[in-house]
Amino acid sequence: MVLSESAVLFIIPACGVIGIVFAIWLWQRVAQIQVGESASVVRGANGREYLLEEEQRGEQDCVAKAAEIQEAIQEGSISFLTTEYKYMGVFMVIMSIVICTLLSLVTPEDGRTVEDERRNGIFSTIAFLLGALTSCLSGYLGMMIATFANARTALEARKGIAPAFMCAFRSGAVMGFMLSGLGVVTLFVTIVIFKQVYGDDWAGLFEAITGFGLGGSSIALFGRVGGGIYTKAADVGADLVGKIEKDIPEDDPRNPAVIADNVGDNVGDIAGMGADLFGSFAESTCAALVISAVSSLGENHDFVGMCFPILISAVGIIVCMLTTFIATDLKPARVIADIEHTLKMQLIISTSLMTPAAYIIAIYSLPTTFDLTVPGAEPGTPFVVKTVANWHMFVCVAAGLWGGLLIGLQTEYFTSNAYKPVQEVADACRTGAATDIIFGLALGYKSAIAPTMLLCIIIYVANSLAGMYGIACSALGMLGTLATGLAIDAYGPISDNAGGIAEMAGMGEDIRERTDALDAAGNTTAAIGKGFAIGSAALVSLALFGAYITRAKIDLVHASILDPKVFAGLLFGSMLPYWFSAMTMKSVGKAALAMVEEVRRQFNTIAGLMEGTARPDYKRCVEISTAASLSEMIPPGLLVMLTPIIVGTLFGTQALAGCLAGSLVSGVQMAVSMSNTGGAWDNAKKYIEAGNTEHARELGGKGSDCHKAAVIGDTVGDPLKDTSGPSLNILIKLMAVESLVFAPFFYACAGGQGLIFHFFGI
Repeated sequence: MVLSESAVLFIIPACGVIGIVFAIWLWQRVAQIQVGESASVVRGANGREYLLEEEQRGEQDCVAKAAEIQEAIQEGSISFLTTEYKYMGVFMVIMSIVICTLLSLVTPEDGRTVEDERRNGIFSTIAFLLGALTSCLSGYLGMMIATFANARTALEARKGIAPAFMCAFRSGAVMGFMLSGLGVVTLFVTIVIFKQVYGDDWAGLFEAITGFGLGGSSIALFGRVGGGIYTKAADVGADLVGKIEKDIPEDDPRNPAVIADNVGDNVGDIAGMGADLFGSFAESTCAALVISAVSSLGENHDFVGMCFPILISAVGIIVCMLTTFIATDLKPARVIADIEHTLKMQLIISTSLMTPAAYIIAIYSLPTTFDLTVPGAEPGTPFVVKTVANWHMFVCVAAGLWGGLLIGLQTEYFTSNAYKPVQEVADACRTGAATDIIFGLALGYKSAIAPTMLLCIIIYVANSLAGMYGIACSALGMLGTLATGLAIDAYGPISDNAGGIAEMAGMGEDIRERTDALDAAGNTTAAIGKGFAIGSAALVSLALFGAYITRAKIDLVHASILDPKVFAGLLFGSMLPYWFSAMTMKSVGKAALAMVEEVRRQFNTIAGLMEGTARPDYKRCVEISTAASLSEMIPPGLLVMLTPIIVGTLFGTQALAGCLAGSLVSGVQMAVSMSNTGGAWDNAKKYIEAGNTEHARELGGKGSDCHKAAVIGDTVGDPLKDTSGPSLNILIKLMAVESLVFAPFFYACAGGQGLIFHFFGI
C-alpha cells in the first residue's frame, strides 16, 4: 500500500469535482447552439401550415417553432417532477421517522449502549435524507439537461448526422459526469463528516452510511415507476390512435398526446433512469463499505483500504472523461452506419482503460493481504476468517467490468435491428401482430440465458476470492464506467425527443430520417444501459444479502433452503416480481385507456384537427398522464417498501432471508427478458419504417399491414421495457438494502424469530 490518507482525501473529491466541471464544460459547448434567437413565433389560424410546412415559412420561423415545442416539453417535465417530488417529500418525512424510531428502539448487544443505538438511528436517518435528496437532484438535473438539448439536436440534424450525434452525446455525457461526480463527492463528504462523530466506531459508522443507499434507491423506485407510467400511458395512447386508427406519422403535431409522449421521455427514461443508476452506485458502494467495516481493514482503521470501493468509482470518472473525447471530438459518428459502432466502442474503450486503472488502485490502496469474516460451512463455526490478497480484489473488479461489457454486447445483439433476432421479429409481422408478439416474447426469454450465466461466473469467482466483499466490488466494477453508461443511455431519449421536435416543427423528411437513425441506436443503447443496471443490481443485492445475513446473525445452517421458514420466504419472494409487474403493467394499461379515450374524443369533436387547421388540446393529455402516474405509483411502491418490514417483524429474519433470495432469483430473469423484448419490438418497428435493406423494403414500410402489426408489438412492449422491467432491478436492490438497514430491529423482535412465530411458540 503506497497511497497515504491525505492523498485519498484529495484524489476522491478531486475526481468528483473534475467530473462536475467537465459536465459544465460540455453543457457550455451544447449551449453554443442557438435555439429561437432573433426569431418570432407567429400564431396563425391556419394550423396545418403553421405546424407542418417548413417550406411555407422562413428559416427563423422553423427555429422558433422548435424553441416553442422545447419550452412546452420542458414546462411539462418540470411541472410533473415538481409535483412528484412533493409526494416524495412526504414519503421522505414518514420514512425518516420510521428509520429513526425503529433503529433507536433496538436493544443494545455486543458491548453497544443505548446511546449507540440512538446515534445509529439518527445518523442512518440523516444518511437516508442525503441519499434521497441527491437522487432527486440527479433526476432533476438529468431532465433539465435533456430538455435543454432536444431541440438543439433536431436543429443540428439539418447539418448532418455528425453535428446531431455530437450534440446528443455531449448532452448525455453532461448527465453522466454530473451524476457520477455528484454521487462520489456527496458520499465521500458524508463519510468524512460522520467519521468525526463516530471516532473509532467504524462498524457503526458504515452501518449508518447504508441509509444513503436506502434513500437513493427508494427515490429511484418512485421515479422509475411514476415516470414509467407517465411516459408509457402517453406513448401507448398516441400510437394506438395516431398510427393504427388515424394512420398519421409518429410525433405528428395533430396527435393530442404528442407533447405528453415527449415529456414522458424525459421524466421516465431520463429522470427515472438517472435516479436508478445513482441508486445502484450508492447501494453497491454502501454494501462494500459495510462488509469491509467488519474486516481487518475496519478493525485496523485502514482508511485508505476502506476507501477502495469509492476510489474505483472516482477514477472511473477520469477514465470515462478520456473516452468521451473519442466520440465527441476525435471520431464521432458521421454517417448512419457509424452510430451504433461509435456508441459500442465507448463501452469497449472505457472498459479496456478501466482495467489497468483498477489494478493500480488495488495494488496501491489495499494492503498485500487482509482478513474478511465470512459465513462458515460447519455448524460449530458460524463464521470463519478468510485471507484476501489485494490482487484478488482486482480480479473481482475486472470480472464485473468485463462481465458488464459482455452483458451489454449480447443485449445489443438481441435488440439492435442490425442483427438476426430483431429482423426475425420484424419478419414475423408478415402474418400479423400475434406472431410478432410470439417471436418477441421468445427473443426476450432467450436473451436472459447469457446474462444469467455470466452473473453465475462472476458470483462464483468473486465469492471464491473475497466472499461477499468481492461480489460487492464486482458490482462496482460493472458500474466503474458509470459516466459512459449514463451518457449513452441518456443519448437515446434526447434523440427520441429530437425526432419528435423535427416532426412537429416540420423540418422535412430527410431530417426525420436522421433523427430516427439516432433514435434507433438510442433504443439499443437504452437496452444496454438497462442490462448494466440489472446485472449490477443482481450483484449488489447478493452483496447486501450477505451483509444482512451477517448483521441479522444468521449462519449458513439457518439460511439453508431446507429450513421451512427460509423456503416459505423463498417462494413468497420469488412471487413478488410477478405481483409488482402486474401492478405496474395494469397501471400503464389503465392510464393508457384514459389517454386513448381522450385522443379519440379530440379527433372526433375538434373540427379541422385531422386536416391540420385546428390545434389539439395538448394540456389535457399531459394532465391525464400526470394524474395517473402520481396515483398509480403509490401501491407498487408500498408493496416494495412494506414487504421487508412486515416479513422481518412478523415472520423473522430467516423468512426475510428467503424472501430476499427469491425476489433476486426470479427478478433478474424477468427484468432482462422484459427489457429486451420491449427493445426488440421497438427496433423491429423502426427496421420496417427505415427500409434500409431489401428485406425491410419487402415488408412494406410505413402504413403497411406489417408496420401496423409491428406498432402493436411495440405498444405491448412499451410497459415492459420502460416501466416494469427497469423497475424490477430497483425492487431487488431496495428490498435488500432496506432489510440491511432494519436488520438490528428485526433481530430485536423476539431474537429474530418474528412476532407471530414467537407468539405461537413455533
